[in-house]
Amino acid sequence: MTSENTTDKPFRIEKRQVFEAYKAVKANHGAAGVDGQSLEMFEKNLAKNLYKIWNRMSSGSYVSPPVRAVSIPKKSGGGERILGVPTVGDRIAQMVVSRP
Repeated sequence: MTSENTTDKPFRIEKRQVFEAYKAVKANHGAAGVDGQSLEMFEKNLAKNLYKIWNRMSSGSYVSPPVRAVSIPKKSGGGERILGVPTVGDRIAQMVVSRP
C-alpha cells in the first residue's frame, strides 16, 4: 500500500504554516500570557518553540494552556471586563487554524 503522507502525523499541518502564523503574531505584538513568556523570549529559541507547536498540532496532542486574565475598563464607562490573554505559542497555534 502506498501513501502520499510520509509522516505518522494524523493532521496535515505544514511547518511553513506555523512559521507564517508566527510572523503574523509578531506583527500584532501583544502581551505575555500566563507563562510570562514575551515574544522576545519566545524568539530566543524560535526553531525549537515553533517545532514544538507544529509537532503537537500535527500529532493531535496540542492542548491550549490557560489564559492570563486582565481587567480592562468597559468602553461604556461602567465598570470593567475580563480579557483573556493567551500565551505566545497559543496565539501562533490559533493563527494556524484560523488561516485557510
